[in-house]
Amino acid sequence: MQPTFVLVHGAFANSFSFAPLQAELGLLGHRSVAVDLPGHGFGAAFPRAYQAPQDVEGLATAPGSIAGVTLADNAAHLIGILERAKRNGPVILVSHSRGGITATAAANARPDLIDRLVYVSAWCPAALDVGDYYAEPEMATVDAASLALAMAGNPAELGLLRCNFRTADPGVLAAFKAAFLADGTDEEFLAFLNTFQPDENLDAGTSTDRAQAATWGRVPRTFVRLADDTSLPLALQDRLIREGDELTPDNPYDVRTLEGSHLKWLVAPAPAARVLGELTTLLDAPAPS
Repeated sequence: MQPTFVLVHGAFANSFSFAPLQAELGLLGHRSVAVDLPGHGFGAAFPRAYQAPQDVEGLATAPGSIAGVTLADNAAHLIGILERAKRNGPVILVSHSRGGITATAAANARPDLIDRLVYVSAWCPAALDVGDYYAEPEMATVDAASLALAMAGNPAELGLLRCNFRTADPGVLAAFKAAFLADGTDEEFLAFLNTFQPDENLDAGTSTDRAQAATWGRVPRTFVRLADDTSLPLALQDRLIREGDELTPDNPYDVRTLEGSHLKWLVAPAPAARVLGELTTLLDAPAPS
């Protein structure tokens, strides 16, 4: 039976990010569905203060609908979609960036719904909590200070993360471009930036949400490395792969590599669509015991 690719977005993103990739997958004859996690897509809140002319002070205090959304909420929502997709045949769950945390949680809970896990430069913590990796040497090259300049408000008071992607500050925009799409044109960068939403939930999981050998570890998995990613550096991607393999040595990652930055595979998706399409041939392989 034809598999369904279920696509899970990263932080501050939504299903819109996957439209070009879905077009390429469709032209190759593949079925896909892009997920909006709770509080994303048309469920997102855009405070009036976020609109032009911006009210920066108001943006720092305006409430957001994603406050209180948890990783468990995200996982439950994704599991509901996986249940529906599974009725129609095999499911290949593809996650990007922070979306990997939700994909991992779903695989911990319902490995029976997933025929292959695919992480595209995505978080798949097996040894540490996500926040702890930021203090590790593999993340030393990430310019967190510059990116923090765009953060709006106090996350503890707002109950969410808020980022002003509509800033006109040239320094902040340059930092964004360097982190996410250094290999894209300015026009491509601004077009993608304007698909982002200002709010993201706070819950990135704890030790109980890391990959579990007994469940997550049963699912065949692929990691697609993004060779020029400076947001989730290649050294950190390789560490995540290594830690996953150490957790389940009998079920190691199938590793692929694409050239490009954190977002380039979504802006110019033909190579990624071909790689994903190749994975459908692995579905007949025996599952790890």
